[in-house]
Amino acid sequence: MEVKPYASSTKTKREQVEDMFDNIAPSYDLLNHSLTVGIDRIWRRKAIKIANANSPSSILDVAAGTGDFSILEAQRTAATITAIDISQNMLDIAVQKAEKAGLSSRVKFMKADSLCMPFEDDMFDAVTVGFGVRNFVDIPKGLTEIRRVLKPGGRLVVLELSEPPNPVVKAGYSFYFHKVLPFFGRIVSKDKEAYTYLPNSVDNFPYGERFVSIMNDCGYRNTSLKWLSLGIAAIYVGEK
Repeated sequence: MEVKPYASSTKTKREQVEDMFDNIAPSYDLLNHSLTVGIDRIWRRKAIKIANANSPSSILDVAAGTGDFSILEAQRTAATITAIDISQNMLDIAVQKAEKAGLSSRVKFMKADSLCMPFEDDMFDAVTVGFGVRNFVDIPKGLTEIRRVLKPGGRLVVLELSEPPNPVVKAGYSFYFHKVLPFFGRIVSKDKEAYTYLPNSVDNFPYGERFVSIMNDCGYRNTSLKWLSLGIAAIYVGEK
């Protein structure tokens, strides 16, 4: 299963996604928090609580972006956090935020591809992915790679957007996500295509039981799904 890039190019799909996030990095936090009315912070706290259930000493945060999830993990758990992303511009912002929060010693940010991570097998107690799985060029490959670096018994926690099942909520959500978000996203980020790509990436994401099935196919056990905010988002959990 592949995610199509947001523009045609001679570059690889991975390079196109990297370029897109490099371009929108300066405006990413403003748009994320204002356009979700801060609800994304509540979702993150719930996901971290699940990831911290077994008191992990080491957590890998994949597709860390500007570091909100990684920093919150450092604040709410006793674990050492390693955070990776393919966008250097996003990571530069994350490093600054961690320094400002006094957490530089607790969170290590590094540029790396989620489909081919520079880590040994069985290395982390838990892995988290916040709003990043839908941007994987190959979702099963990414999940398999994550499973490789998890310790036996380790837990993967994925927080991702989805389409609400309720028709009324879905209609309003679709209008907002496909009309309002791209309009303001283009104005603030100056990127004409990124905020068209992002809603489309949600549309193409195999949310709900389909994603749970993919996790099962990739070898995860004890998989589960928890809907959030009327199905606007969901938390997926699986163990190695």
